[in-house]
Amino acid sequence: MSSSPDQTRDPLVEAALALVHDGAIVGLGSGRAATRFIKALGERVGEGFKIRGVPTSKPTEDLARRLRIPLVSLDEIDSIDIAVDGADEVDPQLNLIKGLGGALVREKIVAASAKKFVVLVGPEKLVQTLGDRGVLPVEVVPFALEFSRRRLSALAYPSVVRQKDGRTFVSDNGNPIIDCQVTAISQPEALDAAIRSIPGVVGTGLFLGMADRVLVDRGDRVDQMSRP
Repeated sequence: MSSSPDQTRDPLVEAALALVHDGAIVGLGSGRAATRFIKALGERVGEGFKIRGVPTSKPTEDLARRLRIPLVSLDEIDSIDIAVDGADEVDPQLNLIKGLGGALVREKIVAASAKKFVVLVGPEKLVQTLGDRGVLPVEVVPFALEFSRRRLSALAYPSVVRQKDGRTFVSDNGNPIIDCQVTAISQPEALDAAIRSIPGVVGTGLFLGMADRVLVDRGDRVDQMSRP
């Protein structure tokens, strides 16, 4: 028995696609919500929709190529029209924590290059204060790994080096990621500046003042939050 249209609709993805115009350059995020969007975008491309994508990670690039989405690099363009990505936490001011998937630096570069940055999340990602989930990812160069951890401990943020399959996780940039143990972050701008001032830190998972719109998946509907 075939599914009815209502059973196959994805309101979150439909809301995101409605923000993408024909001919746009689109930043392609990483993670589950972004993957749903990219798959739907690939279907649109197959129907003749003209866009070019800028992937934020190697898995995203591989998926886009399989879907035959034309890709460009940041070296080839001046800016991105719209970037669509997920997030691990979203506060009421649309500040984010990202990076549990390991692509935080490339995601931040793509978001900063975009005229509009749209974030797709489920309601469980909404928090009153960043840090509610207890983890803040920080990417560092390998040479500074333990040095950075000592400096973070001095700031009262103990950390662990992220592991995957029994080995140190390495980002697409060739860098390890430190997962800082945090509680509610009362001053995210100050914390971001303090961590980024540590020599060897490449970037943090704090995305502050970057998201223009957050689409919240409520199952049968989508709530939209916009930054003033």
